[in-house]
Amino acid sequence: MVCVTGLSVVPVASVYNGLGQVIAMCLMQIGGLGLVTLIAISTYLLRRRMNLSEQSLLQSALSYDNNNDLRHYLFHAYKITFIIESLVAIVLLFDFIPRFGLWHGIFNAIFLAVSAFCNAGFDNFGDASLKQFVLNPLVNVAIAAAIVSGGIGFAVWMDLKKAIKHFIKDKPYRFSAFSRSLSNQTRLVLATTGILLLLGTALTWLIEFKNAKTIGHYTIFQQIMVCFFQSVTMRTAGFATISYLDTHSATNILYMIQMIIGGAPGGTAGGVKVTTVAIAFLLFKSELAGQNEVTFRHRVIANKVIKQTLTVLIFFFTILIIGYLLLLEFEPNHDPLALLFEAISAIATVGVSMDLTPKLSQAGRFVIMALMFIGRVGPITVLLSLLQKKEKDIRYAQTNINVG
Repeated sequence: MVCVTGLSVVPVASVYNGLGQVIAMCLMQIGGLGLVTLIAISTYLLRRRMNLSEQSLLQSALSYDNNNDLRHYLFHAYKITFIIESLVAIVLLFDFIPRFGLWHGIFNAIFLAVSAFCNAGFDNFGDASLKQFVLNPLVNVAIAAAIVSGGIGFAVWMDLKKAIKHFIKDKPYRFSAFSRSLSNQTRLVLATTGILLLLGTALTWLIEFKNAKTIGHYTIFQQIMVCFFQSVTMRTAGFATISYLDTHSATNILYMIQMIIGGAPGGTAGGVKVTTVAIAFLLFKSELAGQNEVTFRHRVIANKVIKQTLTVLIFFFTILIIGYLLLLEFEPNHDPLALLFEAISAIATVGVSMDLTPKLSQAGRFVIMALMFIGRVGPITVLLSLLQKKEKDIRYAQTNINVG
């Protein structure tokens, strides 16, 4: 629950009672916001000053650079969380109260809103999960909006808030002024997120539109809605409205790529992060163009950021490969593709599964738990090690090495 992954060997609805589900919801909230932020907010409430190492840890957890405004940023992050989760829960009430009754409807709406915003992927509807809502536009849109809202990161929301204020004050209203007031970080996150969602939706539809086991018997609107929801949830949320045993292998490979990419830094999502993938693509593009520097919107991306990008990618794939090899060793009777799907889902903190999690051995479950934990805290740890590195005054002569 704290790793907000969504993989479970038992269904929440049938095993946990009301109190257990409340505790599960609290753990998801803690995992989504991050244990570091909860410790920090407690420190501020107790009026104790944070030392430099604690501030550095908090900055890394939040992906926020301004050390002088951490308290303001932290309280606004909690405010944003409360507002979005409340709005999503209210929208869900219109469907859940008639369906489940007053009190169960309210509780289910709150539980699902928290799980969606925190990108946890847990629900309390039993084995069917969200498959019963596969053609429900209200639930699909509300949950997708919550997932994206949590996944783009609090820094983006803070930046959007400032941009909207500038837009309102600027008369006549001009979208160009709104766009110019956004930081390059926000531009990169929103652009990459939008492209990945549209591309994921289109590719899922192209592969699955004739598959009678998934979306082949739906109308074109229903097919697009299902494909869009899957494209959103694969970005580390983990809710399932279709069975991944019925999807084509090409679709599952596409989903694995989406899981690896994940959401944005400083949010509730996992994966290597959209900015990491975007910078890696910009690096590739600059090499093809023969440029000496990596640029985005006429700005040079610092070498330190390039190094962090490569470090996160190497770290992520190294742990993934080790975990996958261990699963192959411990689970020889299971499909290798299903094991890879499970491993990526765990380390990217997604939580989708090809109905494999309850069938794993104790050793296999331990590997999955380790991947979930490392996937949640790993990139932060790597960045912290880079931030705490002591610079040496030694400069060595350059050397050329042929690659490729």
